[in-house]
Amino acid sequence: MKIWVDADAAPTEVKEIVFRAAKRLNVETLLVANRTVPTPRSMPMVKAVVVRDGTDVADRYIALHSRAGDVAITADVPLADDLVQKGLYVIDPRGDEYSPDTIASRLSMRNFMDSLRGSGMVTGGSAPYSDGDKKAFAATFDRLLTRAIRQSDELDDDHAPENE
Repeated sequence: MKIWVDADAAPTEVKEIVFRAAKRLNVETLLVANRTVPTPRSMPMVKAVVVRDGTDVADRYIALHSRAGDVAITADVPLADDLVQKGLYVIDPRGDEYSPDTIASRLSMRNFMDSLRGSGMVTGGSAPYSDGDKKAFAATFDRLLTRAIRQSDELDDDHAPENE
């Protein structure tokens, strides 16, 4: 099990929460971006992956290299859709879980808003990242990480050789 961070626009507070969890649980964590993202030197389990410049290159890297049961953090709804379909646990930086039950409506709303912006309508931007967002992210991230670790442990138990 790995943690994937779509790091191009991930808030610093989100990365700090992820770093603490990675260290505490010794979970390999990959920050994927088209620029260098600083990682803590004291945490060898946290690595930065720099992809070439281009639209959605980091997203495609995460979608290609992640596996069912991994945890991913992204605000990119089309990427979240791909990852949910693949069986990952996916959360946005504000603490909202993307799941098979919610992803279709989230993608539909994203596409609707994108079409409004494309037609010239001003739709406004996101609200500033708040302490409430940070708390919501931490709570949801902890819940999903716990679920992913349990799933990983169960898979390990299923593949362990039986004693004779």
